[in-house]
This record gives sequence, C-alpha cells and structure tokens, in this order.
Amino acid sequence: MAHVKLHIPGPVEVSEKTFQAFRSPMIGHRGQEFKDLYASIQPQLQQLLYTKQLVYLSTSSAWGVMEGAIRNLVSRKVLNCMCGAFSDKWLDVSKRCGKEAEGLQVEWGSPIRAEAVDRKLATGQFDALTVIHNETSTGVMSPLEEIAALKQKYPDVMFIVDAVSSMSAVKLEFDRLGVDVLLAGTQKAFAMPPGLSIFVCSPAALAKAATVNDRGYYFDLVEFQKNAEKSMTPSTPSIGHIYALQSKLEDFFAEGLEARFARHARTAQMTRDWAKGQGFDLFPEQGFESQTLTTINNGAKPGGRVVDVPKLVKLVKQQGILINGGYGKIKGTTFRLSNMGDETDATMRQLYAAMDTALKQL
Repeated sequence: MAHVKLHIPGPVEVSEKTFQAFRSPMIGHRGQEFKDLYASIQPQLQQLLYTKQLVYLSTSSAWGVMEGAIRNLVSRKVLNCMCGAFSDKWLDVSKRCGKEAEGLQVEWGSPIRAEAVDRKLATGQFDALTVIHNETSTGVMSPLEEIAALKQKYPDVMFIVDAVSSMSAVKLEFDRLGVDVLLAGTQKAFAMPPGLSIFVCSPAALAKAATVNDRGYYFDLVEFQKNAEKSMTPSTPSIGHIYALQSKLEDFFAEGLEARFARHARTAQMTRDWAKGQGFDLFPEQGFESQTLTTINNGAKPGGRVVDVPKLVKLVKQQGILINGGYGKIKGTTFRLSNMGDETDATMRQLYAAMDTALKQL
C-alpha cells in the first residue's frame, strides 16, 4: 500500500534515518553495551531540557508517566488544570488512582492562566497540580512560564507538566522553570515511533516520592533515579527506541536547538496564515496558539469559513496526506494540521497545496 504522509497531531512522520536506527541489532539490556548507549545520549538529553538532572527513559506511552507522577507525588489533593480533552482526562486518571482531585476547568480554546491557578493553590488544599503545556485537542499552548513562576510561592506543591507535544519543538528550560516533573512521548515533536517516554524530575519530586508508600513499581520515580545513576532503566527498555532517540538527537544538534525552535514557530505561523488566507478562523484564543499544530475553527465558535470536514479529510487523503478532523466534542467543528517533528517550510507548502486542491473540490 502507498504510504499516506501524516500531518496529524501524532504519530507524525518518521524519517528513514530514524527507522534505520530503530532497526539496529539487539543488545543485552543489562550489559555494558546498553549502559554505554544510555550514557552516550544523557548529555544531549540534558542539553535539550536545559537541566543538570538525569533524564529518564520509560518504555510506555506518556500516559504511563502521567499516571505514575500522580501516584508518586500526590498525598493530599491534586489540582488538575483542564483546557481540552487530554487535560480534562487527567482528572479522571487522578480519581482512578484513588487520589482526591479537583479540576480547574476553562473553556476549550482558552489557556490555563496563572491567576486562576494561584487562586486555587492559595486555599492550601493541594500538594500537586497537573498542567498540559500544549493541549493538542484545542491547539492551545498555555503560558508555562507564568504558571511555573507560582512554584516560588508554593514550593511544597508538586508541579507536574505534560510537554508531550511541545518538548523538543519549543525551548523548555527545566531547571530554570523550577517545575517538578516534565514529560513527553516520542511520537510527537521527536518524530519517532510511539512507545517511549522521556521525563525529568526535580530533587524535590524525588524526595517527595520517597515518602509515598503506594507509589507503585513500574513508574516508581525513586527507582528511575537509582537506575539512571547507573545508566540503566528499572525494567526492560525498548532498545530500538533508544537507538532511534540517539539518531534524533544527532539531528537536533546538527540543526541546532535554537534553529529547531525557530523552525517550529515559523511553520506554525505559516499554517495560521494559510488558514486565515482561506477564510478560516482559528480555534485557540489569540496569542495562545500552539507552535506544533494548528486547530482551525469550523463552526465550533461563531465566525469564519465552515466546510464538510469528513469530505475534506477524504479529499486530502486521496492526495497522499492525512490530516485530522478534530477531536472529542469539537470533532468536525474543528480540524487540525500538524507541523511538528521534521516538517520544513517546503513540506508544509506541499500540505497547503493539497489542502487548496481539496477545498476547491468541496
């Protein structure tokens, strides 16, 4: 079957170079070769996340680490900041973990703002909060910098941040931000196959986790730290993913991190400009648009052009490209175009040309 290129929010396109690395011959995961592999990429992972802490690798989707963070770091009550389908889901995850939890809900399309978080934390009820930096369902990027600044005011509250679709595409300075957990999966901006998560924890998070008796085993933060100190993982890792990650990090640093961040910002703006040029409105609140995907309004909010999204998706797919027809309660009344990973100005123009052709056929 002919390959259909992915311009969905994830998984995204994976390069042949990355696939070749993924297919590297197996090695023993408890031997020196694996330790050398893990140790070889640790400095680049630390550079990527602007941290002196060890960066952990988990053979799981990001949701595993998200649930693990709840189990490790919530003793009293967690505040789940909710601005879309995935951040909304975190409240359910917290409750299923047996934790007392409360949602801070904002309208879909709006970001999480520090003032609202501050009002909740000021009650003294919470010892943890969760935030999704880049909510892919709505295309909203919440202002992490201003939210993270609250950590200075509430040092005993664990700040858990999902950067699943922003890590490696935008600058995330973990140590300077002062948050406690920063996590991502590899199938988004890393442009790797799904199945590996990358995350980093603060010393305060590790200290808090050590006091929690029912933190579980597979996602025990203390075990991740102990093993990382020996260039190991607590359980059997997906070795192919780590070879692929090594290859991607080579790509990141060959391009240059600042150039990579600028490319994502530029191609995101190109997509917004294309949408507006076609008469569409954007779904996110102005000024809080994602840098890795664009969620286009198609009747979810008043104003702008409205088209038959299922037909649009089908017509674009006939040209060899897959776009996303919206997610959750705004499926069909929005649609989403991804620019994350390896996409360039040239490849994005190919997407716009296919979209233009499809729109003429509606």
